[in-house]
Amino acid sequence: MQPKVIAFYLPQFHAIPENDEWWGKGFTDWVNVKKAQPLFSGHNQPRTPLKGYYDLTDAETLRWQAGLAEKYNVSGFCFYHYWFAGKLLLEKPAEILLKHTDINMPFCFSWANEPWARTWDGKAKQVLMPQDYGNESDWKDHFNYLLPFFKDSRYIKVNGKPMFLIYKTRSIPHCAEMMNMWIELAKENGLDGIHFVQTIRENQLDTRNLPFSANAEFEPARSIRLQGACTLQAQRVRRMIIRTFNKITGKQCLTNAIIPFSKIAGISLSTDSPEGTYAGIFAGWDNSARRNTDATIILPPTKNEFADYLREKIKQTQNKYHTNFIFVNAWNEWAEGTYLEPDTLNQYMFLETINEVLREFE
Repeated sequence: MQPKVIAFYLPQFHAIPENDEWWGKGFTDWVNVKKAQPLFSGHNQPRTPLKGYYDLTDAETLRWQAGLAEKYNVSGFCFYHYWFAGKLLLEKPAEILLKHTDINMPFCFSWANEPWARTWDGKAKQVLMPQDYGNESDWKDHFNYLLPFFKDSRYIKVNGKPMFLIYKTRSIPHCAEMMNMWIELAKENGLDGIHFVQTIRENQLDTRNLPFSANAEFEPARSIRLQGACTLQAQRVRRMIIRTFNKITGKQCLTNAIIPFSKIAGISLSTDSPEGTYAGIFAGWDNSARRNTDATIILPPTKNEFADYLREKIKQTQNKYHTNFIFVNAWNEWAEGTYLEPDTLNQYMFLETINEVLREFE
């Protein structure tokens, strides 16, 4: 099977009333990206997009992204979808895409079913938007909202079934009932069902008997958590000591050790997921724009490192998982330092590498 790269897509780059209230008028992630400062010698901060600081309520931005993806052989986007018992957040980019049928952007959704909290400024226990999974009435409302997207010809389908990822299934109390209801509703509306995909953020899957068709690795979160108990405990102790040191001295030392790309990529390649899984890769990681000295920083890969990683992941996907989708984190996670979009430092390196490696498998 020909490998297909799907990029996770953050629809955050436009102002919404909730973010205005929580973070200040006109807030988007660009605020964090612009104000980031280098924390060590050679640290690539702030990140600067080659195109400039775009607004995702502009259909021309979506058209530009779609053209870029098509040029460099990225098969589609997986939009993060935010639904809180009928309350939507950051829905406008996907709705604009749905309206503009001329934009050739294959897409699907990943329901990012987490409560929103003040994690960015160290107040993770302060919940801004709680997550409530409701009852059958809410499940039906949620499905009915998604139905026009599912029926769109650009929506990514497997065997006629729209693909829908769920980020944290174990958080949903009546997950099986909800999923089965959606499958029946899909069939009633002329679809063949729902191709549900469970997100693998660690090495433990939801053990309930749920109607998932596949799994998808979410990197680098999955492999960071698989570093080993001793390593993770040492990291916790280090954070405690350095936070205390920073507080006493007023210094700005990184609380987490910087991690080589090869270490996390190596864990990603050496840890097999179950057959039927869609592989996951990442394009670096550096969330210091959001977390400052509490950031997790994985050094960015060279072009050859990224090419080798993608090439081996494709082989793992084809030969062990017997699937063909590769989910990359991410198309535009600028504040987390993992993005395929061109910046002023790397230009089009990640996109060019994806295109070159995929050609090897034609």
